[in-house]
Amino acid sequence: MACPKIQRRTFLALGAATFIARQSLSAAPDASGLDTFIARYMKAMNAPGMTLALSRREGMPRIATFGFSDLESQEAVTPDHLFQVGSITKSFVALTCLQLREEGKLDLERPILDYLPWLPLVAKQGAITPHHLLTHTSGLPNALGVLMSDPGARYVQAYRPGEHFHYCNLGYCILGHLISSVDQRPWAESVRRRIFEPLGMQASSAVIGGETQRRMARSYLPKFDDRLNPRLGEIAPTGYLVFDNAAGSVTSTPGDMALYMQMLMRGGEGVVSQESFARFTKPYIDAAELGPTSKYGYGIGVDHLDGHTILRHTGGMASFMSSLTVDLDGGVAAFASINAMLGYRPVPVTQFAVQLMNAEKQGKPGPAPPDLNDPREVKNASDFAGVFESPSGTKLQVLADGSTLNIAVGNRRIPLERLGADSFLAVEYSWQRFPLVFGRSNGKVVELSHGPDWYVNESYTGPKAFPATPPYEAFVGHYRSDSPWFRSTRIVLRKGKLWADGTSPLEPLGQANFRLGSESFSPDVAQFLQVANGKALLLKINGSDRWRVETP
Repeated sequence: MACPKIQRRTFLALGAATFIARQSLSAAPDASGLDTFIARYMKAMNAPGMTLALSRREGMPRIATFGFSDLESQEAVTPDHLFQVGSITKSFVALTCLQLREEGKLDLERPILDYLPWLPLVAKQGAITPHHLLTHTSGLPNALGVLMSDPGARYVQAYRPGEHFHYCNLGYCILGHLISSVDQRPWAESVRRRIFEPLGMQASSAVIGGETQRRMARSYLPKFDDRLNPRLGEIAPTGYLVFDNAAGSVTSTPGDMALYMQMLMRGGEGVVSQESFARFTKPYIDAAELGPTSKYGYGIGVDHLDGHTILRHTGGMASFMSSLTVDLDGGVAAFASINAMLGYRPVPVTQFAVQLMNAEKQGKPGPAPPDLNDPREVKNASDFAGVFESPSGTKLQVLADGSTLNIAVGNRRIPLERLGADSFLAVEYSWQRFPLVFGRSNGKVVELSHGPDWYVNESYTGPKAFPATPPYEAFVGHYRSDSPWFRSTRIVLRKGKLWADGTSPLEPLGQANFRLGSESFSPDVAQFLQVANGKALLLKINGSDRWRVETP
């Protein structure tokens, strides 16, 4: 039976008194302010519930839970609830591969097609090895699954392996098949035997579905999945997921994740050799896509925090978000997961927790809590204020009132929430299909786009007419998918170019094929098919299908 949708304000009113750590091991008064920060963070970020694990290289962990697993029934999150850790799964995959290498069953430098000749790949740029898949440097697109709806389709490599970092879930899906083939058992069974059991992670699973559903926290998504969601917008419970893809299928409890982090802080003890752990944590390639100072090892990010080397990764599932921060030098670590997908990860929670634990070890005062940004506060609001006009003469006024922004639409004032440095969400349903994106020239704001609409101010000096290629009109429209990750894609025509969701440019590759995104080496591709009555009925992005729907 479907549950009624819960409005955020109702949740806050009912739940404000219960934002405390409900159960914990080695619990202590909140002298550090971590629980207080988490309560503020969850309220500010619209999070229903959170599970938290704090771990030290030696000693007892602290396990805590916050908020609700089920908003309607007010069921609290407990330490026994499973949360989907998402792409943190990739570190489990990497450690399993390293074990197989130690046993002489797997050569990380051998072409993957030697092991799995059935893979639908075109690798004309160079042989792809497990090493390339582990480091996201294979040149393959970021697809979610190996098999496509078209049995004759192939994933095409875009650059020579090792040249670039491009985050690739497809690579880890392939590694799951590789583990199954080499270890002669399903990848989930392999990781259970090789990692979960040796570490005592008795509650964890690498398959989402079946009996794990009964133990999993209920999870949430924005109520409207065909448009952007305001920070405190309505959320609704989502259906259960069945998933065994090695790119992100591990579910775990905070107690189990505390054991996993302790193993990492002990250099892989009980799971891999010191030599393998050095391979696991070696910073092979810059991964600015994940953070300005981040590098990538095998299934894990390698970075620095307060001068210490840290391992970190986040996980974004269809309706869970997670963060892992492990300080190898300080010997402290934190894991947090939220039972909703609202566009962010709880990285501030895990980083703050690690900083607090380090300060405690050193006998120093803890740092101040991280700032909780208010999306309505725009300190440089005056940069964006002014009147913008489209080539057809339509005007849009952006109003700055101190550090807040609004757009004037008739007699209404629609507030803006900041999404990025120069992108905003107009908080009204009819405007939420696309962000408002400002463009600059020599540091000064000169243009504004909203989906297909484009405006300039008096400082703009460039061209105002952009002839479109005739076939492009056939591709414009709204496309939907059955995937819980990729529900809606809107293709618009602006300034003579096609854009996905108003923000990602489509660069032509020939006929109805396009490269997706601004990276010149990107392997991600979009293809428009089945044109009928002047409209493409099917859009494929990295092989996954999206069908045209005639909605406004």
